[in-house]
Amino acid sequence: MLGVFSGSIVYPPEELIVAGSRTPSPKTRASTLVGNFLDGNPAAVSVRIGTDDGVLAYSHSNHSAFNPRLFAAKDEIFCLFEGVLDNLGSLKQHYGLSKTANEVLLVIEAYKALRDRAPYPPSHMLGHLTGNFAFIIFDKSTSTLFVATDSEGKVPLYWGITADGFVAFADDVDLLKAACGKSLATFPQGCFYTTTSGELKSYEHPKNKVTAVPAKEEEICGATFKVEGCNSFVATPLNILR
Repeated sequence: MLGVFSGSIVYPPEELIVAGSRTPSPKTRASTLVGNFLDGNPAAVSVRIGTDDGVLAYSHSNHSAFNPRLFAAKDEIFCLFEGVLDNLGSLKQHYGLSKTANEVLLVIEAYKALRDRAPYPPSHMLGHLTGNFAFIIFDKSTSTLFVATDSEGKVPLYWGITADGFVAFADDVDLLKAACGKSLATFPQGCFYTTTSGELKSYEHPKNKVTAVPAKEEEICGATFKVEGCNSFVATPLNILR
């Protein structure tokens, strides 16, 4: 899956800007990144957000049956979801959804409740999601971006900055490496980012700050993230943050 957003939606994270500046490397423009994704996935579906604000794209090609990719749009909320929620049944009852609702529709409904009615922070909503997941939500009505991953990092997600300053999210590190160079990092497990606050936060440890540490030259990504007060770096499938 791929989400690409302009500076009018999300300001590029300073940690990734610094990572790219410290170790300059080739980058491409956001339009080239999207084109490469669509060319490499002939059956891919893409949705443009506004005129030049961004693109959401996904493909079922090569996805795991255990962590399927899903997409839905409802009430101007667009969501890409990858993974499976173990407690989907109880959450559907909690949010009053039909028995046929899937994970992506559940996440949209949970986000709507958070936005419109809930007197609790995002960490409360995300803490109730049990399973393997990564998702990207764009709320067109408020121009809000909301991104999160599960607490164990079972579904990989990466983010980086393209040559023209777009912030990109994808589950394919090689795709982003070609577009973002060293302005690239694994999106840390158990964390979320929302343009409402403009911060990357841990929903497992909501009071602890998430900081970035420059990665070693030989590593794929240019920065790694650590939740302050925790004993180890956030783990990733590539072990590049250890």
